[in-house]
Amino acid sequence: MKKLSLFIKLITAAVASTAMLGFAQNANPVSEIFAKDMREEIVRIDVTVKDLYNKQETKPVPITIYRPKGDGPFPLVVFNHGRAVTDKRAAQGRSRPEHLARYFVEKGFVVFAPTRIGYWETYGGFDPEDSGNCSNMRVEPMSTVASDQVIASVEYARTLPYIDASRWIVAGQSVGGLTTVATVGRNPKGLIGGINFAGGTGGNPDRTPGNPCGVAQIASYWGTIAKSSTVSMLWLYWQNDKFGGEKHPKNWHEKWLDNGGRAEFTMFPAVGEDGHGGLNTDMNSWLPVVDAYLNKLGFNKSAIIGKPQKSDFADINDLNKIPISDRAKENNYAKFLTSKSPRAFAIGDSGATGYAFGDYATGKAIGFCQRSGQLCKLYAVDDDVVWR
Repeated sequence: MKKLSLFIKLITAAVASTAMLGFAQNANPVSEIFAKDMREEIVRIDVTVKDLYNKQETKPVPITIYRPKGDGPFPLVVFNHGRAVTDKRAAQGRSRPEHLARYFVEKGFVVFAPTRIGYWETYGGFDPEDSGNCSNMRVEPMSTVASDQVIASVEYARTLPYIDASRWIVAGQSVGGLTTVATVGRNPKGLIGGINFAGGTGGNPDRTPGNPCGVAQIASYWGTIAKSSTVSMLWLYWQNDKFGGEKHPKNWHEKWLDNGGRAEFTMFPAVGEDGHGGLNTDMNSWLPVVDAYLNKLGFNKSAIIGKPQKSDFADINDLNKIPISDRAKENNYAKFLTSKSPRAFAIGDSGATGYAFGDYATGKAIGFCQRSGQLCKLYAVDDDVVWR
């Protein structure tokens, strides 16, 4: 395994951000309200890396950390963000996969989300993930340097008493999925699984939808590293992925299996305008698949928030009975009532509220409510009051 120059420095900070973009990932910006219930924080570790042209630099890698209540030690998930197309990458903010992290934290994991070198605070001047031009793309160097930062993050995790780094999973979306596969191929100490969400690189949904650069190079590289992989993986893609397309991921998976790699493969139906963002827009589909995979690895704690049975507490339009302030009724609950189903509204034990509509509304409503650190329960789902 390649040696890393790793200098640890703990710096917690509250910083402005936008939601991470994919390879690119399609997500709405998230306001900078730290999730108190998951003890969200940022630390920075210095990592030394080399780019495609053998230029070496040491830069700080910010890591967003989410963790369960208690002292642990807890197993670890390292989640890796994607890479926006060139003209959008300057706006790519801190990696902050809150909804995904909330599921993993409830499952019993600490979540690390590194923002790799060349993004957010370290954008500009030095791009270690430069893979050359489309006609001669070099996938291995960018994959290795991204994977180096994953392994550096895990080495830092070994210094924290609340993490059990003898059991960790690597996951990621888009180029983060590419990073995930590369990490599994290196077979690092303590790794027990990998989850690849729409992994790949070289895509451009506007110019060449579904036909990325470097298709053959990815197949060749993944076929080579599959031979040294030992853990079982989960690969998740969507039919209408405008970056990687539908046929290429299937071919990459076949190449992985043909060379001794192990990976379950799921191609979900089309979702939204671009299935490449299914990580954020189709949680209802991927959560049960990921949950089954983690259960096989021995992580059986229930973590998916479903819809409780309807109660007889109140009619959904009865504002007099809902136990929240008048201001919350007039603002948040009124907005919930005008939202289309699927929708959900949650209430905290000290007055917090949260609502969501669309994909995985129940889980997201609970999440928005619990950011304040309060214990929250669902009050209403779709057209039913479920409060008891």
